[in-house]
Amino acid sequence: MRNVVDLNSDIGEGFGNYVLGLDKEVIKHITSVNIACGWHAGDPIIMEDTVMEAVENGVAIGAHPGYPDLLGFGRRNMDISPKEGRAYTIYQLGALNAFAAAHGARIQHIKLHGAFYNTASVNPKLAEEVINGILDVDKDIILLALSGSYIARRAEEKGLRVAQEVFADRAYNSDGTLVSRKLPGAMIHDSELAISRIKKMVLEGKVDTIDDKEIPIVADSICVHGDNPDAINFVKGIRDSLINDGIDVKSLNEFI
Repeated sequence: MRNVVDLNSDIGEGFGNYVLGLDKEVIKHITSVNIACGWHAGDPIIMEDTVMEAVENGVAIGAHPGYPDLLGFGRRNMDISPKEGRAYTIYQLGALNAFAAAHGARIQHIKLHGAFYNTASVNPKLAEEVINGILDVDKDIILLALSGSYIARRAEEKGLRVAQEVFADRAYNSDGTLVSRKLPGAMIHDSELAISRIKKMVLEGKVDTIDDKEIPIVADSICVHGDNPDAINFVKGIRDSLINDGIDVKSLNEFI
């Protein structure tokens, strides 16, 4: 398997006076950042501050569009049309792109958030219009998508660069989708177990599912979450462990 991988994290997900995550510390240990664009979380001040943090730390910038659902943090399903999905993508990508440009940076990638991410991964019509929206804005942007998903395959067919994403702290179903957060066992809290799973995904291209099966997976980028007290040690432990095993940790633009 490839001996290089990206480490990404969803940050900038506070809102107004509400702070979520340990952004300033997590960003020191990752290579790509997914910045909330104001719909599921984030606001103009947080977006700009997060872009500045990314620039200062040499971390590649990605847009993280979600559903317009601040109360539900973008994790609730919404019945939107493919046309709406395209417009939602363009609107939020454009907002973050303006802040990036204001600070001499470019958008490296785009990663959908929450229910938007999950639905577009498997819904062909929604996926098609999300991809079209990205292509209409910037054909050089990388789509960061769930490994093995429909949207990842279709984006490659349409000429987008695609990075396939795996999760350090989430359980998998046998079809390659993520186990719903509502179900027991969906989240992996044991850091040693998470690290061993990540190494298997990167080095062997395989992951163990929640029903004790083993399925193939492509790990171009590892998502690590920074919204719990042990986040910093968790992220740092993953990075150090990968480097110790001879795996280079680089931003997506360097190898995708």
